[in-house]
Amino acid sequence: MTWGILGASMVMLMVTGAVLGGALGLTGLLLLQFQAGDATSLAVQAVWNSFTDFTLSAVPLFIFLGDILLASGISGRIYNAMTPLFHRLPGKLLHTNIAVSTVFGAVSGSSSSTAAAVGSVGYPELVKRGYDPATVIASLAAGGTLGLLIPPSLSLLIYGATQDVSIGKLFLAGIVPGLMIAGFFSIYIALLCTFRKGLTPADVERPGWVEILRGLKEVWPLPILIFFVLGTIYMGLATTTEAAALGVIAAIVLGFLWGDLTRKKLWLSFKSSVLMFGTIAMVLLGTLILAQAISILGLPKEMVTWVSEMGLSRYEVLLAIVLVYLVLGCFFDGISLLLMTLPMAFPLMMSMQFDPVWFGIIVTILMEVGMITPPVGLNLFVLVTVAKRQVPLGTAAWATVPYWLIMLGTVALFTVFPDIVLFVPNLLFQ
Repeated sequence: MTWGILGASMVMLMVTGAVLGGALGLTGLLLLQFQAGDATSLAVQAVWNSFTDFTLSAVPLFIFLGDILLASGISGRIYNAMTPLFHRLPGKLLHTNIAVSTVFGAVSGSSSSTAAAVGSVGYPELVKRGYDPATVIASLAAGGTLGLLIPPSLSLLIYGATQDVSIGKLFLAGIVPGLMIAGFFSIYIALLCTFRKGLTPADVERPGWVEILRGLKEVWPLPILIFFVLGTIYMGLATTTEAAALGVIAAIVLGFLWGDLTRKKLWLSFKSSVLMFGTIAMVLLGTLILAQAISILGLPKEMVTWVSEMGLSRYEVLLAIVLVYLVLGCFFDGISLLLMTLPMAFPLMMSMQFDPVWFGIIVTILMEVGMITPPVGLNLFVLVTVAKRQVPLGTAAWATVPYWLIMLGTVALFTVFPDIVLFVPNLLFQ
């Protein structure tokens, strides 16, 4: 009966397009009321404990930080400063999309914010220079996903806060995989443009080293911002929430002094971040209620017993989890998918003796895949909108397939060699 209520609710959720947080919360309340003996009061306690947790308050601050960077035009200055560096490579300025997304992801923490910020500058500039529009959008969409993995990451922050996993370790674990995926993206771009002519303009513009160094000198404020956001955490000077607040203050100062931030833009950024966090908070509220019901009813333990009876190996269970994330990623945005699945997936994977930090990185990569997978594919929608519908969604989605495969390949690589993910956090948290 319990599994029936849970399954029917999920099916109705996907079919009707109901508000995710409300649907998950209602499912949890039904289970607590009718299957757990009128235990709905426990849901209130679970929600209160989580929403008053100090760590969770970092989430709206990081969202606000990303919106400030987007509104202040800092992303445009970073893009223009790094452009001369890649003229000599096959693929030319397409590499700029990946590099700037990597740098921007190191201070924004949001995939859609990274895609919007870099795309609003990169797409019109590259198309004007004669680059293939679909290839430009694909590189921007893929680069935008790095905002979910390169620390500070909203998904890793929420994962750590809700599952009681060290956020410092998660942030450190995201550095090497994020840089590796960015490198793989650039290698693919170089190979693609080498074997398919016409994707980039045939210009002979080759900036000299003086111009390259002059451009890199223009990004001097970024290390300051990265220090406030990440350096203070790793040096033990600030908690995650305090570092997020310091990052917001630094972004405001840099936005006024170095960017184009105004009081009106700052207010609009604040309203935008409040709305975004409100959406996330609604999903989190529903997830907490459902997770409480699932825990009380012992469903994770039942699932572990069921898996044990089937004789599945830990890697077969992992494959099943990957397939579930790939399918659900077609219908739900990344944060919603994370919150919706963790109550069942996390205890199951821990029972299979997987490392919680490693699993957080794997889940985040799978969420990245969903960000460029139709029909939801939020990064694709953002960039198609930025491009004013000049590139159809289907065309943009098809162009991102190789990036999709690269990210799945990294999941396999990190499964075979988990120390790639865990080496840095284990080294610094001995």
